[in-house]
Amino acid sequence: MNELNNSERVLLEGANWKELRFYQKSEALYQMTFVFCERFLPKYGDRTVDQMVQAARSGKQNIIEGSEDGKTSTEMELKLLNVARSSIHELREDFKDYLLSRQLSLWDKQHPRYQRMHDFTKAHNRLQDYEPYFQRWSDEDMANIGYTLCCQIDVMMNGYLATLEERFRKEGGMKERMYRVRTGYRAEQDRKMKEMEATIRWQADKIKALEAELERLKRI
Repeated sequence: MNELNNSERVLLEGANWKELRFYQKSEALYQMTFVFCERFLPKYGDRTVDQMVQAARSGKQNIIEGSEDGKTSTEMELKLLNVARSSIHELREDFKDYLLSRQLSLWDKQHPRYQRMHDFTKAHNRLQDYEPYFQRWSDEDMANIGYTLCCQIDVMMNGYLATLEERFRKEGGMKERMYRVRTGYRAEQDRKMKEMEATIRWQADKIKALEAELERLKRI
């Protein structure tokens, strides 16, 4: 059987989640959220800590699981990545609520520190870019950076999800791909069978011709 082309694959060639920029940002966001809660929220009696850490973890882990499941099911990948987005949305609101409830500034474009923060978070994705500052940033710094990372992750994931949805529309799900593989395999087998039948007929005709020639030579 010939090598399967892209339209005949059952297992999709999904992206390496470690190289996805929004995954890298989500990993940095999770670790930063953990430190933020440890530094600035009560260790006991405040459910916000668990909610924020779990939302950050859910965002990161569902990106991983979605990308892995995407090798067999684009539909499942879409579902899990949307779960990740929902978790990131929840975390974004938690950072916003922290700032507003403590009369701290939610930096907008007019804020003097906004552009520098925006440029830094846009240019840096990996944990090692952020980790050196975890113990230096104030709660206002970390909450605004966390909020901004959530927004950037959401924008990136929106674009990625649009690509996946288009692929799902064109290629279908697992059942459709398996059907194409099965029908492609049967078509290939039918082609080979016809070639074999044609070869056998040619060989039979050749044998008959040789036998006729042999009989002619015997009569000479």
